[in-house]
Amino acid sequence: MNWRFPTLGLLLAVILPLAACTHASGKPAPGPEVPRPDSVLDPVVLYSQNCAGCHGADGRNGPAMDLSDPVYLAIVDDDTLRSTISKGRPSTAMSAFAQKEGGMLTEEQVNAIVLGIRERWGKPNVLAGVGSPSYAAQEKGTAQQGEAAYAAFCASCHGTGDKGGPKAGSVSNGAYLSLISDQGLRTLVIAGRPDFGAPDWRGNMPGHPMTDQQISDVVAWLAAQRPKQAAQQSSENPSPPGGVH
Repeated sequence: MNWRFPTLGLLLAVILPLAACTHASGKPAPGPEVPRPDSVLDPVVLYSQNCAGCHGADGRNGPAMDLSDPVYLAIVDDDTLRSTISKGRPSTAMSAFAQKEGGMLTEEQVNAIVLGIRERWGKPNVLAGVGSPSYAAQEKGTAQQGEAAYAAFCASCHGTGDKGGPKAGSVSNGAYLSLISDQGLRTLVIAGRPDFGAPDWRGNMPGHPMTDQQISDVVAWLAAQRPKQAAQQSSENPSPPGGVH
């Protein structure tokens, strides 16, 4: 039997197509290495991925608290921000984001978000020389007194029933109250929602600031309007002393 070695032309005909296959259009080209999710520490990226959906792309105009409000940031401390981002707020729409609580963020990432919020929107001297109310209530409010305080400071915008008032929606609506904690109500009364034109505790009618006790009383009255089932859940899962609301 006679063996014949293939000619050079035949070898090239076989080798060249094989070499070309390594660069075929159907094969993905190598790209940049994708970082692990838990290695991302850029506060802007972390905020965009985890917070912007509720609090707005720029910290405002979202369904949840205006995090770009320097007044809000002046009354809430870093421990409160960290705790609420990590653990969430029971019986509200605020979920837990820390890995140890079932979320996706490491402790280092939570700290990066808090630092980023402070650096982007905080104004340390915004309340300099102002006797601002305490973030958490120091004294228990009275619902009966709160009804009168609500009528004096809030009703001109929010109205007295479920349909809201001439300038803003109802805050005494049962569905709304089922989704917000007492601390969330207190925070909104103090800081307002400047992104929606709602003033802080100094700018409500009748033209002078609300006292700390009046704020506590209004919250007590609003809490009393909460549906019984939601009120029971709130008492079973009390909110921590602080939060992103």
